[in-house]
Amino acid sequence: MDKLLLLFWTFLKINLLSTSGPASVGLLYKEAVGHFLTEQQYIQAVGFSTLLPGSDALQLAMFVGFTVAGIPGGSVALLGAILPPTVLMFGVVSVLHRVRREAWVGSFVAGLTPAVAVLMIFVAWKVFTGGAGLGWQTLLIGAVSLVALLLEIPAPFVIFAAGLVGVFLFR
Repeated sequence: MDKLLLLFWTFLKINLLSTSGPASVGLLYKEAVGHFLTEQQYIQAVGFSTLLPGSDALQLAMFVGFTVAGIPGGSVALLGAILPPTVLMFGVVSVLHRVRREAWVGSFVAGLTPAVAVLMIFVAWKVFTGGAGLGWQTLLIGAVSLVALLLEIPAPFVIFAAGLVGVFLFR
């Protein structure tokens, strides 16, 4: 029961502090690695959840919860991840409906963008300098993936192809 409460609290906290997007993936890294998952498990979970359709944050919540406490853990983590954004969105929508023509709202959103970008760069740096290593194979997959994304190939296809290449390169 303590594990389930800890899972619920962790995902409640993460999703109260973020928007269940890339920011929550970075926060989850800080909360999950070393407590619930190894860094290698986290890297694999992020790659797999990005490949699947739907919210990465919710898929990561279910993965971490299931890893820690099976189906009840996955359910509790998912509830902790869904509850805050749902309640907050109802409140935010009602407030924004009233202030939508105010200039400061657009400026506030514009200020969030660089912070989220830096958080994503920080997580990428931790992944590359952590368990994944920087061998020639990793750099090659990263470079080819970057070129594919710059050519506007959809991200799920790029990630799936990188995973297939990884199967053969990292046997």
